[in-house]
Amino acid sequence: MIKKFKHALKESLVSHRKIDLLHQRELNDYKHSKVNLGQIQANLNNQKLEISNLSEVEFQVFSQFGDDGIIQYLVNKLPLKNKTFIEFGVENYREANTRFLLVSNYWSGFVIDGSEENVQAIKNENIYGYFDLRAKQSFITKENIDGILRESGFNKELAILSIDIDGNDYWVWKAITSFEPDIIICEYNCLFGFEDAITIEYDPSFVRGGKTPFSFYGTSLQAAYQLASESGYFFIGCNSAGNNAYFIHNKFSSVSPIKEKSVEAGYNFSVFSESRKNGEPQRGMDKIRSIHGTNVIDVNTMEIKKFDAEGVIQSLLRTNKFRGIH
Repeated sequence: MIKKFKHALKESLVSHRKIDLLHQRELNDYKHSKVNLGQIQANLNNQKLEISNLSEVEFQVFSQFGDDGIIQYLVNKLPLKNKTFIEFGVENYREANTRFLLVSNYWSGFVIDGSEENVQAIKNENIYGYFDLRAKQSFITKENIDGILRESGFNKELAILSIDIDGNDYWVWKAITSFEPDIIICEYNCLFGFEDAITIEYDPSFVRGGKTPFSFYGTSLQAAYQLASESGYFFIGCNSAGNNAYFIHNKFSSVSPIKEKSVEAGYNFSVFSESRKNGEPQRGMDKIRSIHGTNVIDVNTMEIKKFDAEGVIQSLLRTNKFRGIH
């Protein structure tokens, strides 16, 4: 009996050590071989003098989808003055657009999230001391964003600004006046289609899935495109996943490795599903119909109107923009 107990205890300790090693490896993922593989792929992509579509250089290390590759290609090709980035809506920063940039290129970064738990998790990581990273907890609104960004201490000619707060993205971007980033990455809601310049009504306390359907959030690509144009940026396309749009400052128009795109040409519809109905993921047309009739703002007139799901569906069918299950 005692021998069995000792054996079971020994096995338990071995298992515990294995779990601890796996946990430590995950926490120290900046040392992982996937970082080296990403660096190799970035060097291979860098041999392409020009590309016609962002999908040609996509790869994933820490980004949710292929954005690590897109970002590496752009920073290697554009003559950026400052090696700095700001990203907000990062959660615990385990999966983010700028994490690979931090650990592979040794850039300086400032990240923001509304959760104190998430920010503390970032500060508890080794990367917080090993790299030049600062993190701040704040629920972002259009009223406080400019002041928060100034706390970074970065030059106004920031290299990269990544916006992803699943809500007031359009209004927050519009309120930023103290910085003029070289590259802006903004999440867009593909369910709004590409023709209408619309966004959610501004609500400083907006939480995705709170009072509205979970798929109702953010801005249409057309609205982001127009705001970028007004601010001095040109559009180069979206990631293949269909959730991030890329804009470059006009000062780089003559040296950009990818030409400006129209909203229709650059738009991608997302295959992934973030909402469910009766336990099953909502896809294609069902995703769009799940937000039919919600109140949206036309950014050209600033008038409230009802979101027309069927109109968007017909537009996407007409232009062959649907992918996967309709």
